Amino acid sequence: MRFLDTFQLAIRSLRRRRGRAALTGIGVALGSGLLVALGTISSAADSNVVGRLSHGGPIAAIKVAAAKPQPDQLDSDNFKQGDIHLLDDAAVNKIRRSPKVSSVIPVMTSEVLVIPHGQDVFFGTMVGTDVAQAANLPITVTAGRLPSAGSLTEAAVTTSYLDHVHVGLLHASSVLGQEIELAAPRRSVNEQVRFRGRWTRETIVGVVAQQVSDGEVLVPMGQTELARNWAVGGAGDPDFPLLASPYTGLVAVASSLDAVHDVRAEIAALGYASSSPEHLVASVQRYLHVVDIVLGGIGVVALAIASLDIASSLLAAVHERRREIGVLKAIGARDRDVLRWFMLEAMLIGLVGGTAGSLVGVAIADAVGVVVNRYLTSQDLGGVDLTVVPTPIILAGIGGATLLAMIAGGVPALLAARLPAREAVSAE
Repeated sequence: MRFLDTFQLAIRSLRRRRGRAALTGIGVALGSGLLVALGTISSAADSNVVGRLSHGGPIAAIKVAAAKPQPDQLDSDNFKQGDIHLLDDAAVNKIRRSPKVSSVIPVMTSEVLVIPHGQDVFFGTMVGTDVAQAANLPITVTAGRLPSAGSLTEAAVTTSYLDHVHVGLLHASSVLGQEIELAAPRRSVNEQVRFRGRWTRETIVGVVAQQVSDGEVLVPMGQTELARNWAVGGAGDPDFPLLASPYTGLVAVASSLDAVHDVRAEIAALGYASSSPEHLVASVQRYLHVVDIVLGGIGVVALAIASLDIASSLLAAVHERRREIGVLKAIGARDRDVLRWFMLEAMLIGLVGGTAGSLVGVAIADAVGVVVNRYLTSQDLGGVDLTVVPTPIILAGIGGATLLAMIAGGVPALLAARLPAREAVSAE
């Protein structure tokens, strides 16, 4: 028999027993749907949990301080720093030239006097960086937007600022549009020490959670440069020795998560302390991998149960079709033709059921995402994107269902193929 003849025979057999084929296919669809749904949810949860460790920025981001590292720096995720080590453009360029570094973004800070709208005055820190590269920085916008790159009149405030003005994070948007005044201090020495301020007025355009550097106000680098130039233009300030360093720190993004430790080692060799959640991420990934295995195991068990249903259905079909098998063999069908017939039936059930189940699994993941995101939003915890289903998971759902169906159909197919023609024809 030609393959096409066998294929048509398998299709006709499934059509004659539509009810049984439909129930068997539904079992396969439920198993593959569960596998795809659990795989999608698990994958999205892994990305979300690991992403949260970097507070919105790339997980391969490394913070570098203008300070020397202690000998045990690479054994810790936190800064282990010693004396000040000036961080200049030459050092930035050396780090940027590393083949394992994808980007380097300098950070500059300046002490300022902050006068918020209708609130008490306090001393804070202005953090300046390249806001145009916010995607490579550990910054999460919780309300509004980031200041425009190059702006001298826009600023974003941090959660630390909200604490100073007694505004909760749930009401962060209430500070948008307000104006604040900032004064950069400058020490001048005549007969006595006096301070003069360089005053600027800023409009709050956003609220951010960030780990670029400790501070209350996030601005484009140009604003901080003007404030620092004013501060060091006088006699300098011995209370803030970091003013002598061109940059307070920087954020280096490794080319991959696996390259983080090597980049930190290179930075330590240049004489700078660094911070990165590499050890924490590694621990979390190990625990998440265990969860992935458990969830994947549940999906595989569901598919295995569906494969038993396929085996049971095909065993019953062998008994019902003994006469039909005998007739086919009597007119010249070979054992391998009968084997192919039943294997094609099993494959079609697995393929159709796996495809339908994968679509159902995607729908389940989307529905779960809506419910979970609604809860996370109410708790101000961001959200989980379950709308993008990884292609390997869909292929695993369809391919796994098809493969298990063919394995389950193997024994019934062999029994059918080995059935003697005379015994099959004479069977009642």
